[in-house]
Amino acid sequence: MPPEPGLPFRPLSALPSRGARLAAYAAVILGGLAGGLIGYALVDVQCSGSCETPLGLGLFVGAVVTAGGTSIVAVLVLPALGEWRELQDRQ
Repeated sequence: MPPEPGLPFRPLSALPSRGARLAAYAAVILGGLAGGLIGYALVDVQCSGSCETPLGLGLFVGAVVTAGGTSIVAVLVLPALGEWRELQDRQ
């Protein structure tokens, strides 16, 4: 399919831009760190005495759950960015 007149030629690609992928990666890392801190703090508030294992589990579970949730959002947002870019190119 030839490009429409007046539009710059750009080969079709399903990959989002490098900046968008880096931003998504950074968001997943920051989400995991924040979740780990929240999990650690929740266990720290509720536990007294020797709490190394529960604190570690709270840190791990909080980090994994929030990083997983952030990655799901990133996977949904990245294709939408490509679609928005395509719509802007058409206008």
